[in-house]
This record gives sequence, structure tokens and C-alpha cells, in this order.
Amino acid sequence: MSEQFPAKTQEAREQSGRDLATLVYLIQAISLFTAVPFFVGVLINYVKRGDVRGTMAESHFRWQIRTFWFSILWFLVGWATVWIFGIGFLILGISWLWVVYRVIRGWLVLADNRPAY
Repeated sequence: MSEQFPAKTQEAREQSGRDLATLVYLIQAISLFTAVPFFVGVLINYVKRGDVRGTMAESHFRWQIRTFWFSILWFLVGWATVWIFGIGFLILGISWLWVVYRVIRGWLVLADNRPAY
């Protein structure tokens, strides 16, 4: 006989989403010093995105995914211009500071139980 489990309550979904978003912010913070965890964090975002749809954490997932992709873009631009123009180190530094800002701001807003946007 198949047993049916009750669907998660909205409050449980909200808490689970906040916990996942917190985990990804932690992973992103660690990735400021080594890039590998950054990929793990965005993978969690994409795999669990359906679970947080309709919750406050959905905006944080979008914030974290955009942080990942824009940081990759600016890393590639910075890396390319290191060899071409020599200003790439400045671009890489500004990009790193931007990621620091995004992680701190997102995490603080999440701690206040507010959406990222």
C-alpha cells in the first residue's frame, strides 16, 4: 500500500529555501578564495530552483545565479585584457569586489528575511 506524504507547508518551503540560499551564500563566500565552490553553488541553485519557486528565496536564487554568470563574464573579460591591454588586473579586481558586495548584500538581506530585489 502506497503511503502519501503531505505536501510541505508554505512556511516549511520558505525555511528550506532560506536555508539553501544561506548555504549558497556561504559557498560563494568561500569561492572568493578558490573558484571551484562557485560552480557547486550555482549547481545547487539550478537543481533546487523549482523547490523555491513562489517563495522569498526565489529572488535570492536569481541574485546568486546572476552573480555567478556576471562574475564569469567579467573574469573572462579581465583575463583577456590582461594580455591585450594590460588593464585586466583592474577589471579582475573590480569584479572580485563586486562579487564580495553581492554576497554580503544578499546574505544581509536574506538575514532580514527580505527578497533580494
